[in-house]
Amino acid sequence: METLTKLIEFSSEISILEISYLLASILFILGLKKLSHPATARSGNLWAAAGMGAAILFTILFHKKDGAPISNVIYIVIALAIGSFIGWYSSKKVKMTAMPQMVSIFNGMGGACAALISLMEFPKMQNMMASEGVAHMLGGEGIAILLGLMIGGVSFAGSMIAFGKLDGRIGDFKHPVLRIINLTFLVGLFVALALILFMKPVEGNNLPIYLFALAALIYGVTFVMPIGGADMPVVISLLNSFTGVAAAMGGFLYGNQAMLTGGILVGSSGTILTILMCKAMNRSLLNVIIGAFGVAGAAGTEDGDKTVKEISLSDAAVLLSYSQKIFIVPGYGLAVAQAQHLCHELDNLLASKGVEVKYAIHPVAGRMPGHMNVLLAEADVPYEKLVEMEDANNEMSNTDVVIVIGANDVVNPAAEDDPSSPIYGMPIIKALDAKNVIVMKRSMAAGYAAIPNNLFYHQKNRMLFGDAKATLQKLVAEIKSL
Repeated sequence: METLTKLIEFSSEISILEISYLLASILFILGLKKLSHPATARSGNLWAAAGMGAAILFTILFHKKDGAPISNVIYIVIALAIGSFIGWYSSKKVKMTAMPQMVSIFNGMGGACAALISLMEFPKMQNMMASEGVAHMLGGEGIAILLGLMIGGVSFAGSMIAFGKLDGRIGDFKHPVLRIINLTFLVGLFVALALILFMKPVEGNNLPIYLFALAALIYGVTFVMPIGGADMPVVISLLNSFTGVAAAMGGFLYGNQAMLTGGILVGSSGTILTILMCKAMNRSLLNVIIGAFGVAGAAGTEDGDKTVKEISLSDAAVLLSYSQKIFIVPGYGLAVAQAQHLCHELDNLLASKGVEVKYAIHPVAGRMPGHMNVLLAEADVPYEKLVEMEDANNEMSNTDVVIVIGANDVVNPAAEDDPSSPIYGMPIIKALDAKNVIVMKRSMAAGYAAIPNNLFYHQKNRMLFGDAKATLQKLVAEIKSL
């Protein structure tokens, strides 16, 4: 009778734990669904966070190993408290311009966790198999451990390099030979994975797994190093999917449904987003994997008339005030100047004069996917005013003025008319289809992709030089005085 009672208690605890993981998985899915629209993205994050919190809490309360509950709860709680405080404080203090860097670091930490789990579990599995006289390590656990280590290591190292590039601490290292090196490294990692799986387990021999981990870290560095800054949105998305896949491997290893579901969701959504980013950048996924961005091609043509035409604040104010339809094209420069609130003030002011104002959003404007959407949402710009690139291009012919604020490469006509340009074939916002263009920039310097922009010299375009925040402030004042 006592044995039956214990069995029932154990079964009920396992059921509660499994149900909690199912609940967490449902919350992950609902949260991801809500992330698909800016209006519900905030609540989506909270739903997903609640799912993760529930999974952690129920694991602490009901998980048992060999019939015994978790004994190191105090250490888990301390670690959770420290990590939560660091995450909360970082999120509160980070500037909008540094958001991509923070995303890279957080993503890298996820990859590092997955890699550390594999490094911890592999020796245990190897020693157990060696003591049992197993001929090789080929099996579900072995594959999950090695894939988690490889993908997690690449994600961690790549994310750290991406952070350094986005933060201006690391420059690009471009050379055609890196294509061969990266592809060779990738093939070598899979060959090494197969060799480790088929080798006979030797108790205490951990050198192969440590060398494998080192190779994954090196590949993560060489993979991201040649990639130019303008391609960072694609890289961040890809590394995010890597971290998801690495987490899923941990879910396979431990039979944890919450880890498995969360990892699959992150990995699959990150992969889909990467494909969409590749399409927006006119890149192939293979080129992303071997790190071949920005290697080939010239830096753009230097032919033609290079006369720059400026526009005064008063003339710009008059042109905008008496227009019927205006598109604003935001870019990273808008984020740097922290001018999103003034930009919204400008569109409200023009709207009060009967001008229709919309925002044309390029998929890779900024430094990470959705950067401009987040930036404008922070300034309370209505979501219905944010128009995707394809729809915006369809309206350009009926647009009186396009105002380009801090954007460069996403409106560069070289993508359409210069076959020698590295961005040739990349879909752009067709600002030149509008009747007039005003570009707000500090100077004539090239954008993040370091490619000259002939839009600046076009007869339709007028340059309005100066810091975006100061210029918008003066422009708003000028329009009010009309």
